[in-house]
Amino acid sequence: MTHYSTDLSPPINQKWSAAAVTSRRGSKLLPAGNTALRRAACLWFAVACIGQWLMVVYIATFYGSTALAGDFPRWNSLLYHGYIPGDSIGNAALAIHILLAAVITASGTLQLIPQLRARAPSFHRWNGRLYILSAFTTSTAALYLVWIRGGVVGDLSQHLAVSLNAVLILLCAAMALRYALARDFKTHRRWALRLFLVVSGVWFFRVGLMLSFLVFQGPFGFDPITFQGPFLTFLAFAQTLLPLAVLELYLRTQDRAGAPGRIAMAAGLFVLTLAMGAGIAGAAMSLWLPTIKAAFDPRTSIAATLTTTIASGGADAAIRQYRNLKATAPAAYNFDETELNSLGYHLIHVGQFDNAIRIFQLNTEAYPQSGNVYDSLGEAYMDDDDRQQAIANYHKSLQLNPKNRNAVRMLQKLEAP
Repeated sequence: MTHYSTDLSPPINQKWSAAAVTSRRGSKLLPAGNTALRRAACLWFAVACIGQWLMVVYIATFYGSTALAGDFPRWNSLLYHGYIPGDSIGNAALAIHILLAAVITASGTLQLIPQLRARAPSFHRWNGRLYILSAFTTSTAALYLVWIRGGVVGDLSQHLAVSLNAVLILLCAAMALRYALARDFKTHRRWALRLFLVVSGVWFFRVGLMLSFLVFQGPFGFDPITFQGPFLTFLAFAQTLLPLAVLELYLRTQDRAGAPGRIAMAAGLFVLTLAMGAGIAGAAMSLWLPTIKAAFDPRTSIAATLTTTIASGGADAAIRQYRNLKATAPAAYNFDETELNSLGYHLIHVGQFDNAIRIFQLNTEAYPQSGNVYDSLGEAYMDDDDRQQAIANYHKSLQLNPKNRNAVRMLQKLEAP
């Protein structure tokens, strides 16, 4: 054991062990560790709240406005196998699932704000009841949509991951309710935290997917048409299990770790918050904000208009309608580039490759200097097994946008011997 002494020591020599010195230093660092951990957790929650409320507004503006207008078929521009004419039960289950997704996201963030819980306990209790009821209902609706209604995008592994998420929602909701009724509020709050994370599974999936798009500059590890691949299988399970694992580590750190462990956990939470924030920004810029903007756009969606025309008269009639409306009523309809692009991808998802190609060709006519529209046309040709045209359009996209890494990857794949 090392001893420390000095000529300025008291008459009775005091001997300090290394362990004692370390313990004293640790005790001095503990407040700093507590502060760092608390602030990192608050930052994570604040960023998550911003992202979740963006999704609430997105759901309310798009799905709410189209439902009030009775324009349920427009849901299919964002959903694969969404609204199906004649399927009353399935459409009702889908509508309930979407509505409660907004309710549970909003009420979940409010439920975890400690100041609101302290100052408005009655609101906290009633909001908690709504939260639990919504959790049970939306998870049951999800299981129905996956296993009974069918037609959900993705493969069996993703369906199993969604089912695991739904079962964990039911479990966490039941446990949170049980401990609330037992007035064991410490345990109740921990189960409420777990419930908050598992009901946010779809949100975590979108944030993670958008983060991967930012990192890899396009789809990575999956087929964007079939929406299948190893990365999506990983993400489907990670959307539930990864946040739960981080939470358990955080709770153990709170209970047992010393100052170094708390500081390390705070640093880890800070890094995860940065990654989550980047994913939120990607989702906001590519999906949530454009959809919210479109919902408040007084112009009529040209994509929705052409969807109806394609169903009744085919792509030729839709193209004629597009050109006629653009010439005669340019201010009344939304002719933005994203309109035809979203319509084209919807047609790909439902297997109408010829119609998708025609719509993407129309978009290249309208926006000849956009590398993105040629990239989309190349993808449609590739899915239609027209390799030569796919290569030509990816080259055109790369010519207009040399930074298009997706076009580079697709050309490497298509031009490989």
